[in-house]
Amino acid sequence: MMQVTPRLWLYGHEYCSLCHVMREALQAWSQPLMVEWVDIEGEAGLEEQFGELVPVLCGENGRQICHYHLDTQALDAYLADFR
Repeated sequence: MMQVTPRLWLYGHEYCSLCHVMREALQAWSQPLMVEWVDIEGEAGLEEQFGELVPVLCGENGRQICHYHLDTQALDAYLADFR
């Protein structure tokens, strides 16, 4: 069976220190991940949806996995669907 690399989206602001911390934690994650960074600055719809919650890590279909800090248990639970 071929293993699929999960695709995730990290929504945040370039100036946000918590966003940088979560990006670094995801880069160091033990399992290969494809994480797309989305800077929501100036994006009205995304600002409205995620503004006070950034950083927000989402999976397929916009499923929110965690926000503010990387929740390793929530990410493991999400990734279990790909194993």
